[in-house]
Amino acid sequence: MTEQISSQDTDIVYIDENNGIDDSGNGTRDNPYKTAVYALQVKGGNIKLLVQKSPEEGYKDISGAAFKKAKKRVEDLANKAKKEKLIYEKEQKKLEEAKSIILTQDPTLSPASKIKIHDAITNREKRVKVSGWVHRLRTQGKDMKFIILRDGSGYLQCILTGRLCHTYDALTLSLESTITVYGVITELPPGKMAPDNHELLADYWEVNHKAPGADDAFTNKLNAEADPSVLYEQRHLVIRGETASAVLKVRSRVLKAFRDHFDSKGFTEITPPCLVQTQVEGGSTLFELNYYGEKAYLTQSSQLYLETCLPSVGDVYCVSESYRAEKSHTRRHLSEYSHLEAEMAFISFEDLLDELEDLICDTIDRVLSHKPTRDLIYQLHPDFKPPERPFMRLDYKDAIQYLKDHDIKKEDGGFFEFGEDIPEAPERAMTDQINRPIFLCRFPAEIKSFYMSRCKDDRRVTESVDVLVPGVGEIVGGSMRISDMQELLEGYKREGIDPAPYYWYTDQRKYGTTEHGGFGLGIERFLAWLLHRDTVKECCLYPRFMGRCLP
Repeated sequence: MTEQISSQDTDIVYIDENNGIDDSGNGTRDNPYKTAVYALQVKGGNIKLLVQKSPEEGYKDISGAAFKKAKKRVEDLANKAKKEKLIYEKEQKKLEEAKSIILTQDPTLSPASKIKIHDAITNREKRVKVSGWVHRLRTQGKDMKFIILRDGSGYLQCILTGRLCHTYDALTLSLESTITVYGVITELPPGKMAPDNHELLADYWEVNHKAPGADDAFTNKLNAEADPSVLYEQRHLVIRGETASAVLKVRSRVLKAFRDHFDSKGFTEITPPCLVQTQVEGGSTLFELNYYGEKAYLTQSSQLYLETCLPSVGDVYCVSESYRAEKSHTRRHLSEYSHLEAEMAFISFEDLLDELEDLICDTIDRVLSHKPTRDLIYQLHPDFKPPERPFMRLDYKDAIQYLKDHDIKKEDGGFFEFGEDIPEAPERAMTDQINRPIFLCRFPAEIKSFYMSRCKDDRRVTESVDVLVPGVGEIVGGSMRISDMQELLEGYKREGIDPAPYYWYTDQRKYGTTEHGGFGLGIERFLAWLLHRDTVKECCLYPRFMGRCLP
């Protein structure tokens, strides 16, 4: 039986199981420890332990069973520490020995051709050298390492064997280190799997730069359970992941497809200014700044500038950043977003709808015709189906009736009435129920912008359209633009806008006006639909929204 030694031969140590502190306590009555295990570790076995489980009970001698259990735990921890020390010393010895292993290239081998990973398939059975980042790393036994190498153009499995695994660099290799690997790429036999169904068997390799390990290791910066705020803070590292990089690659191809579409239609790309002194979508979302002593803003839209180009270069488009001071956190809003805008002359409202439908469908067809991008799209969104033509046409007044018929109500429990704006949630509920792209048309003039022309057969509503898609809602807003000067001046007045700074825009109605129209498409919203992303914040490089302007 294990017993405490008599108090005549020992120090008395106090333990308060509720209020004691192990790290900063000293075992006195005024500053007790929290656990008997810690007390025995610090003070040794020649002590008398007094334990207080509650202030009402006061301090009492530790029971024999509790003392025995604590002492056993101390012995176990000491043995564990001893084993860990032996393992550490063995590893350190191994590392020191590894420093003596120096790799050299075999001069009898053929020279290695430098390639990018996307060229690996066409370079099979040839000696190559590939540089990249260590994306994944796995050790198998003492003589084999599997490395998934990433260079931005693709992924390649590399295998190190024998002495290549025994060097100091091999033993200390960490994720996100940059390395160069030499060897021959061979196709895998049936039953084995790797990116592009091949692997590089290395005959030589070298480290370009070693990423840190331990507390500063890449995996300690990011993990699957990280809070969204951490992921935004570490966005520069997040984009190295397979999902984020896939989104960026698809984004690039989508932008190319949009440009190719417009180029095939004879449009001219314009580069408009982003510093402006006019508003387009209402003053409440303007970012104001001091421009050499004058009031200026970051542009909400390039539409007005594109309209001025129509008499000069014909139908036009731009891909530019737009800015909205959106003081809310939603899945589909950003303070800075990529805006695809287009303007066309001598068209009708039906022409505008046809061009929008053609743009969306043709762009998707172009993107899906590029196999690497198609693979990424179905990797991220396996159930994606290209939209079928024609898109559903739904007038605003009929949408109001749809909401009533399907019991989709306002936040106060009432039904939407004609003239009221339809917010995001009910709009998405309707779109998701219909489950196909919708042209929501002919909104009341009072809830749309000053420049939208009214319908000739119903002056209450405008020749306007929002394109709605399942899972996201609105991705495009467009309209016919007012061509009559007097009607435009009335639009300024209705919205309380001083027409003086818009003289250059008004002049378009003075010098050869015509029926014309256009639209703006949010690139991030389009991608969120295409790639089934939960938020538009995942669809750009570094999202900007309220409270976030880093990195």
